[in-house]
Amino acid sequence: MAKITVKIINESANSLPEYATPGSSGMDLRASLSAPLHLRPMERSLLPTGLFIELPKGYEAQIRPRSGLAIKHGITCLNAPGTIDADYRGEVKVVLINLSQEEQVIQHGDRIAQMVFAKIEKIKWASVKKINTTKRNKGGFGHTGKS
Repeated sequence: MAKITVKIINESANSLPEYATPGSSGMDLRASLSAPLHLRPMERSLLPTGLFIELPKGYEAQIRPRSGLAIKHGITCLNAPGTIDADYRGEVKVVLINLSQEEQVIQHGDRIAQMVFAKIEKIKWASVKKINTTKRNKGGFGHTGKS
């Protein structure tokens, strides 16, 4: 499997993100906090990671929820997947929301999200007067699977 080189600055006290297993597609991101963060039910917050990256052109980093955090604590990412564009140079941050009925506490170093890298394709528009029809055609949300 080919690897791309991504430049990174780590201003946190956490180690660099890494793949947990050889088959992992994402790397865990950790909270970089000076004090614990208390998230009340339905409260959202923007959490810093202390990481700054320089992606090669033609790539993006996607920020995705961690399944364990979601099922065990009701915490997920709001902007999921969040996109980090190749020309962004600010700190990688994660928007978390507490969907549980109880206050949840995020500590410094907690794994809060995962980052997946993806190659992107650019398109060009072709303005036309008509597009091809399909069996589904205009069927929208919830359309497939109905008899």
